[in-house]
Amino acid sequence: MLIETEATPNPATMKFLPGTGVMDAGTRDFATPEEAEASPLAAALFSLGDVGGVFFGRDFVSVTLAESGDWRQAKPDVLAVLHDHFSAHAPLFTPGSAGAITIEDETFADDPEDADIVAQIRDLIETRVRPAVARDGGDIVYRGFDKGTVYLGMHGACSGCPSSTATLKQGIEQLLKHYVPEVTEVRAA
Repeated sequence: MLIETEATPNPATMKFLPGTGVMDAGTRDFATPEEAEASPLAAALFSLGDVGGVFFGRDFVSVTLAESGDWRQAKPDVLAVLHDHFSAHAPLFTPGSAGAITIEDETFADDPEDADIVAQIRDLIETRVRPAVARDGGDIVYRGFDKGTVYLGMHGACSGCPSSTATLKQGIEQLLKHYVPEVTEVRAA
């Protein structure tokens, strides 16, 4: 089994493509070893010691190293864990635990009068933003719209990335302002 690797804009994060599906639907972000207990794969990656975050996408796994981590040393260990997991066709989640997974929902209540605007924003995020961000090993999720400001949640390689502010302001904000004139600003939630 060959696992491809890709650098991401976040130097602490590397994207791993096992050549098979990872998540059937959605994404999952693990920021702590305690959260990772729901997944044998995430737990194994955190047990390596230098791992500070694990993110599952549709067909990739992004791994973020802690500040003390060094990819030259960690990459072979991460690849070994991924290879063992996917070669064995092991389950991604511990049986019985996936239903108990909770993701902090920092969604803001949208004003019902903004329904058409919110629908346009969500469509642009789903069709243009998320696919582009997934190529870099991350995910951006709509969290709310309030008085011209769009709030987005950043996950995987996007979370903590040095270029995330530029992505938000020069990329996503400009795109949304162009297509949805009611948008005045984009912020990370």
